[in-house]
Amino acid sequence: MGRASEATPLVHNGFSAAPQKLPFPLGLVSEGVRPYLELIRFHKPTGTILMFWPFAWGLTMAAYHINLDLTTYWMELAKFLVAAFIVRGSACTINDIFDREFDAGVERTKGRPLASGRVSVFAAVVYLIAQYIAGIILYSGYTGIAFYAAIAQLLPLFIIYPLMKRITYWPQAWLGIAMNFGLVVAWVAITGVFDVQLLSLLMVGTWGWTMHYDTIYACQDRKDDVKVGVKSTAVMLGDFVRPFTAGCAVLFVATLAYAGSLNNQSPVFFWVSVGGTSLHLIWQYATVDLDSPDSCGANFIRNGHMGWITWGGLMLDYLVKIDALPFALPI
Repeated sequence: MGRASEATPLVHNGFSAAPQKLPFPLGLVSEGVRPYLELIRFHKPTGTILMFWPFAWGLTMAAYHINLDLTTYWMELAKFLVAAFIVRGSACTINDIFDREFDAGVERTKGRPLASGRVSVFAAVVYLIAQYIAGIILYSGYTGIAFYAAIAQLLPLFIIYPLMKRITYWPQAWLGIAMNFGLVVAWVAITGVFDVQLLSLLMVGTWGWTMHYDTIYACQDRKDDVKVGVKSTAVMLGDFVRPFTAGCAVLFVATLAYAGSLNNQSPVFFWVSVGGTSLHLIWQYATVDLDSPDSCGANFIRNGHMGWITWGGLMLDYLVKIDALPFALPI
């Protein structure tokens, strides 16, 4: 999701590209507005989806834990969807501010608004501040640890991330913390308790999940990244990307199962969330081609799809526990 995130090559070498069908909703807005939607990747929702799932998983496990009423659950889920959108958009904006020169040297990202000069750094900073203000307002209803955890994810975690690509080949390790901190926010906001053991397990597991999908995703630009000096696990690991990311996926599934046990989840969770997630990850490894940028990009999107399975088992288990299903499950 980092510097090698999605871009729309609307401008090449300082000149307008040939007319093309713009992805939704870029074609519905004026040319003056369009770069700002591109800057937050509005037309590329996968990053927001990947940001949202930890919020949703943490919320649903917390709802199961305390038998939260369904109306409150849906209201909080909607709030976290907005939060994921704002956090992801601001993360992309700060990332592009720092990486504008790197992006200009990479074929797939040279058309980004800042790299191509369609948005000035000053305008991007003002835009970023507006996003931060929106996020703080959204979180203003939370107090204590929940509020501070939310602000930590919104501001320092993603502000620091672009710098990591300059000092370490492990920027994805930091991204794994930043992307999944919504778990902590959601759990604490709903339960009012900072469960160190459970949250640590979930953070370690989802960290592994992010290492898995973002390392594979970064394989798209390895050649260009070496030329411009961008560091990543994809560049460092070389031929060891596949076994490393497979180990990260196993870590995710194992900690997910352990966390479910700690939260006293029923067999529904283990069959659907743990079992279904495992099968999806196996399918990913059977189909991904690390030498194909298109395949690596598709794998990134597939992880957004996988989140439905993980959440689906959690949601079904929660609905069974609060007796909100119109039918009984044989468990």
